[in-house]
Amino acid sequence: MIKNYLKIAIRQLRKQKMYAAIKIGGFALGIAACLLIGLYIKDELSFDKSYPDKDRIYRVVGYYNTEGKIEKGTDWPAPMGKALKSDFPEVEISGRLMPNSLFEKAGSNEVRRADQVQNTYEQGFTYADQEMLDVLQLPMVYGKRELALKEPLTMVISKRKADKYFPGKNPVGQVMYLNNDKTKPYRIGGVMENIPETSHLRKFDFFLTLKGVEFYQGEQNNWDASNYPDYIKLRPGTNIAQFEKKMTNDIIKNYYFPVMIKDGVKDAEKQTQKFSLHLQNVTDINLYSYDIYDNTPHGDVRFIWLFGAVAGFILVIACINFVNLSTAKSANRAKEVGLRKVVGSYRSSLINQFLAESIVYSVLSFVIGLILAWALLPYFNTLASKTLSMPWNEWWLVPFLLAAAFIVGIVAGLYPAFYLSGFTPVQVLKGSISTGSKNSILRNSLVVFQFSASIILIICTVVIYNQTQFILNQKVGFDKDQVVVIQGTNTLGDKNVKSFKNELLKLSSVKNVSISDYLPVEGTKRNGNTFYKEGRTKLDAGVGGQYWQIDDTYLKTLGMKLVEGRNFSYAMAADTQGSVIINQTMAKKLNLKSPIGARITNGYGKYTVIGVVEDFNYESMRGHIEPIVLNFGLSPSIVSVKVGGTDMKNTLTNIIAVWKKYSPDQPIRYTFLDEQFANMYADVQRTGHIFTSFAVLAIIIACLGLFALSAFMAEQRSKEIGIRKVLGATVSNITTLLSIDFVKLVLIAILIASPIAWYGMNSWLQDFAYRIPISWWIFVLSGIVAIAIALFTVSFQSIKAALMNPVKSLKSE
Repeated sequence: MIKNYLKIAIRQLRKQKMYAAIKIGGFALGIAACLLIGLYIKDELSFDKSYPDKDRIYRVVGYYNTEGKIEKGTDWPAPMGKALKSDFPEVEISGRLMPNSLFEKAGSNEVRRADQVQNTYEQGFTYADQEMLDVLQLPMVYGKRELALKEPLTMVISKRKADKYFPGKNPVGQVMYLNNDKTKPYRIGGVMENIPETSHLRKFDFFLTLKGVEFYQGEQNNWDASNYPDYIKLRPGTNIAQFEKKMTNDIIKNYYFPVMIKDGVKDAEKQTQKFSLHLQNVTDINLYSYDIYDNTPHGDVRFIWLFGAVAGFILVIACINFVNLSTAKSANRAKEVGLRKVVGSYRSSLINQFLAESIVYSVLSFVIGLILAWALLPYFNTLASKTLSMPWNEWWLVPFLLAAAFIVGIVAGLYPAFYLSGFTPVQVLKGSISTGSKNSILRNSLVVFQFSASIILIICTVVIYNQTQFILNQKVGFDKDQVVVIQGTNTLGDKNVKSFKNELLKLSSVKNVSISDYLPVEGTKRNGNTFYKEGRTKLDAGVGGQYWQIDDTYLKTLGMKLVEGRNFSYAMAADTQGSVIINQTMAKKLNLKSPIGARITNGYGKYTVIGVVEDFNYESMRGHIEPIVLNFGLSPSIVSVKVGGTDMKNTLTNIIAVWKKYSPDQPIRYTFLDEQFANMYADVQRTGHIFTSFAVLAIIIACLGLFALSAFMAEQRSKEIGIRKVLGATVSNITTLLSIDFVKLVLIAILIASPIAWYGMNSWLQDFAYRIPISWWIFVLSGIVAIAIALFTVSFQSIKAALMNPVKSLKSE
């Protein structure tokens, strides 16, 4: 019997090649999309699962209630790790990282072996305790993990870096220099396995020991500065909720509160009540850190839900097409069903036959969908910024796909099977198909669902594109165009970097040059401080802001505008002793009505304000402009070059020639400031591209469904059309008659989709302090596009039906 079902299914497939191709093609597209999204979700869910005892490893997260808004962060004072281990018996091990590039050698460095002269730029440096290796139990290739970072000036490197610098050798004990600093040679204490791509620590290839490190005097005992993420491994059986409460109470009572009282913090007790400590399991870091400030690349569980929903929608849309295409050709199968029933077929056997056909189509669709997913994977990886691969070697792949093909085939084929098998032999043999089918509420509802999903995606795509363009073209308070950012210039030394700057200024195409590794784009240095008016430290609440070092040409190079006062000058000796320039937001928050000459402090020094710069966005436009204090000093890791003219190629050649004169053993590294600015919003652009791709895919599949329904309607109304033509109806009359029903369905879809899309996009835009309004024209445009697509899709069948000879449709009467 099964063999017979399969034979009939293959016969039908050969008989109706076009419909079979559309049916299988639409199904395959939906399945390919689901497979790609499934790979993405599987990858995101697999993060940080490789650590032994992962269920007992936690990151400490601080919650602070600021005017009803909960701010979350992972940076803690240097002595926090020691306090967690010594004060709480529940803590088995505690370890610290220190990846903040504010401090020397964290972040990125120029690296070389001690026996070589050529420097190589490397990223992925972080300081770490020996205990950090023990908490995570990172597997080692060479050296003993428990000793790898025990000694001062030691480091652990990844296997890929060991293979790069010491190919085929055990590098333990070898020495490397960072940034040409021969006073601090780093000895390799161990080589660890490459940290998996499915780890929130994947960007780190170099762990520098914290043993014997103090970034400034008293830093390791200072509870006023927070720069260290802390990880702990709890003893088995620890009650997390009780421990969080205990940890919060004891840390505040024994450490934070006494220090705040000593510092003279106003209403210290009230401030501590806003603060609490929490634990985040290491396996949750990737997906549940979207609202935590941790300067770590990670995913977002909201995208998992979104992508999962999109995959479900696309699969449902593909199944709807299958249903519509099956019922659209119902007239062709009606006589077959009638004859089978007359000769004794039971309805159950007919249902089994149609389900078998559905499964055959589904299996073929899965095979083609798998091939499509494999072919489209490189494009999807670019979209999602992933390195996914097809799991060809996984044992579960074939069983999973076969099971899915059978399930999807049965689900998609249920309605057509029951619908087709329900024809009454007397009616179909007389030439009449079951009554009422042409006004099927279910079928119309399915089309409305398809177009609602498509319109939602169209609206989301337009909103995301407009928001991206708004951000990239918004006035940000500085000139990001034609600024060449040269990195790694700290290896030149303070004296030579100034000479390098002066040499660049001699080039005719160079307008200005600045030395500062603090730039208004992500990936450069940041230094958060709390500022007060001088003499008001114990009376006023502090104002949090950035504290940057810049030189005398920084403002001109980046096109920033002074609204009051003057710029820094080497001719003014006092400028190097404590003069600062502040932005308008800092002046406002410190309530400096006459800021020029005002005295401010951050607790470490006292400064005189000599100028006020116009506010500029130095972080992502997701947030508002924050206060900033610019100090006159040298931070020499980056040199920014403002160039003029149109011959950028020749300008870069001249800049490279100057670089080689000062650093012949180190390749120049440069980027463009506008590119770095755009990279801050790469995730937004990526989201837009993903939505565009999904929207196009959903529209294609929906159009296939609409094509099916238009064919069905033309088939059902063929006699009506013949009569109308005999009575004098024109082709345009008939086309309009058949098209108007579909336009009505699309209009209903627009009404349903618009509020859903508005709610979703309005929620998404809340992440941006600077955002576009969701204008009415977006909904109108999306509606017009949807109607145009629908009319274009149905026009083929409408015109075909209108041009048909009425004799053919009426001769059976």
